[in-house]
Amino acid sequence: MVDWFDRAQAQEQRERDKAIEVQLARPRPSGPSRTHCQECESPIPEARQALGGIVRCVPCQTTFEQGKR
Repeated sequence: MVDWFDRAQAQEQRERDKAIEVQLARPRPSGPSRTHCQECESPIPEARQALGGIVRCVPCQTTFEQGKR
């Protein structure tokens, strides 16, 4: 017998799977990363540069993404 906890858990799993699918479908930057942010010229950490195609520091990227919403 299926109770409302099972239905809620199944719905939560579907929503989580969809959110993961959306994130994986987003285009990822590629190519060489910059060593300094194109917005504020602060250094970009090497761990972030290793992702490839990074052009902004975390604070500037956050501001950029919030502006797109």
